[in-house]
Amino acid sequence: MALFTGVIPPVVTPLTDSGELDTASYERSLNRMIDAGVDGLFVLGSSSEVAFSTDARREEIIREAVRIVGGRVPVLVGCIDTETNRVIEHAKTAARLGADAIVATAPFYALGGLKEIERHFRKIHEAVDLPLLAYDIPVCVHVKLPPALLVTLGKDGVLAGVKDSSGDDVSFRFLTQDNERAGHPLTVLTGHEVVVDGAYLSGADGCVPGLGNVDPVSYVKQWQAYQKGDWEEVRALQNHLTDLMRIVLVTQGLTGFAAGIGAFKTAMALLGVIDSNRMPEPVETLVGDNVLAIAQQLQACGMPPVVDPATVGTSIYAE
Repeated sequence: MALFTGVIPPVVTPLTDSGELDTASYERSLNRMIDAGVDGLFVLGSSSEVAFSTDARREEIIREAVRIVGGRVPVLVGCIDTETNRVIEHAKTAARLGADAIVATAPFYALGGLKEIERHFRKIHEAVDLPLLAYDIPVCVHVKLPPALLVTLGKDGVLAGVKDSSGDDVSFRFLTQDNERAGHPLTVLTGHEVVVDGAYLSGADGCVPGLGNVDPVSYVKQWQAYQKGDWEEVRALQNHLTDLMRIVLVTQGLTGFAAGIGAFKTAMALLGVIDSNRMPEPVETLVGDNVLAIAQQLQACGMPPVVDPATVGTSIYAE
């Protein structure tokens, strides 16, 4: 469990203007987060565009991540697909390519009940000899993983941990409480960027913040302050990160993935971390006033852009 605590950002996947994996930007971004002191990296989650990636692209992302990281921190790999056998295929590929752990959601599309979900995680665990974390993201898979089921799977050695991106802080509190009473079989991580301080107060073992691609330093400092019991510092850093998270709110005419991950990529491009804010098809790439709005929010948060906003995204739609 100790391998999967602290700050474990879900890595954004940079693309070239033509839509290929930008390995140079990927290396720059991963090294930047490792240099900031993160405790692990999660590839092929929602922020990594797993839902938009072919099997070949997934393999490329895993291979490059493992190569770049070079064992400096654990690499967690999302093995996310509609049903159990497809997830197991992805998990075996991840294991072959050097993943340190795998992360899976509940099945989706052909929806079942809790018995099917429990069997799903047990079959993955039986098939692949890597630590398995459950990814609780009901907005995408249309089911909420109950704390009782997660703790049972933890006690049985099926699950090593949980990444909770449900946004349900009440359920998260129940989960941390139930997990503690059961002897802490699970490492419990929050994916809720703007209330990490509250998750730590509940007893979380770390965070998986997409915004950590933009500002990994503050999340690392917040984790360190939490370890020291410096709650004023934890709260102060959360206030900064909450203001920074407003980059996903200042744009116009965008929703969902374009507004969220699109804002992260645009901020990273403005900060010179990645070369392009290109989004996967058919998601719209941010340009013009939306880029400028994000640049202004970065400036307001003490992170001034180093790239001219007028140049970000423009080459993608050039005639």
